Amino acid sequence: MKLSTFTPIVLAGMASARKFTVKNNCPFTIWSVLRIFTDLHAGTAAPDFTTGWEAKAHTSVSFSVPDNWRSGRIWARRNCDFNDPAPATQCANGGCNGGLVCDRNTGTGVPPATLAEFTLAANGKDFYDVSLVDGYNLPMRIDNNKGCAVPSCPVDLGPNCPPKYKGPFDASGFPVGCKSACLVDPNPGNSPACCSGQFGTPETCPPSGVGTYNYFKSNCPNAYAYAYDEASQSALITCDSNLHADYTITFCP
Repeated sequence: MKLSTFTPIVLAGMASARKFTVKNNCPFTIWSVLRIFTDLHAGTAAPDFTTGWEAKAHTSVSFSVPDNWRSGRIWARRNCDFNDPAPATQCANGGCNGGLVCDRNTGTGVPPATLAEFTLAANGKDFYDVSLVDGYNLPMRIDNNKGCAVPSCPVDLGPNCPPKYKGPFDASGFPVGCKSACLVDPNPGNSPACCSGQFGTPETCPPSGVGTYNYFKSNCPNAYAYAYDEASQSALITCDSNLHADYTITFCP
C-alpha cells in the first residue's frame, strides 16, 4: 500500500485536530500500526486513518487525529509475510489480527513490541509514553512541537538483552526483540512479573519483582519499563492539552 501522500480529514463535530507524523528512520522496511482503543462516549472521536501500512526505510506519513482522542497506540512490525494466514506468525513481532491492515477492535499486537501510547485532552492534559511493558522490538521516540517532554527508547535493546528474554531472532540469528519478564512467566495470571493476581497493585508489584525492569530502565530511562512505572516520574509524560500539540513518532530515531 503506497501512502506517500495523505490529506488529513477533519471529523464532523470536532473542534480541532492534531497532526500526527509516523517516521521510519530505520534502514529497513517496517509495517506500522495505528491501534484505536477509542471509547466513543459523548464528546470523543477516533482518527480516520488506516490501521496498518508498509513503511519503507526513511519514509513518513502524516494524518489528522481528533483533539479528544481516547485513546490508542502506535507500534511497528518487523520481518512480515502477510501470505502467512496466522496473525501470530505473520511478523517476527508486533503482528495483529487482520494482516497488513489491523482490525480496529481486536488485538493489541503480538509481543514483544515497543509502543507509543496516547490519551489526548483528558482533564486538561495530553498523556503519552513510550512503553516497554509488552517488551521491545524497535527504538522509538515521541517528539512534539510545543516544547513538552520527549519520551524515548533510542537504544537497540535486542543484542544485549538478558539471555532468558532475548528474541525473537531473524533468519541470520540476530535478535529483533527483547521479551518482557511477563511474557516468559509460567504463571502470568498471578505474577509479580506481570503485576497480576495478588500482585495487581503498585504496592504489591514493585519493580524489583520484574526481571527486565533494570535492563529496560537503565537503557531507556524515559520509557515505561513495567506496569506501575509512574513512580519513576519519567515514564508517563504530560503536555497541556490547551497547547494542541502535534506529535511525531519516530522509529530508529
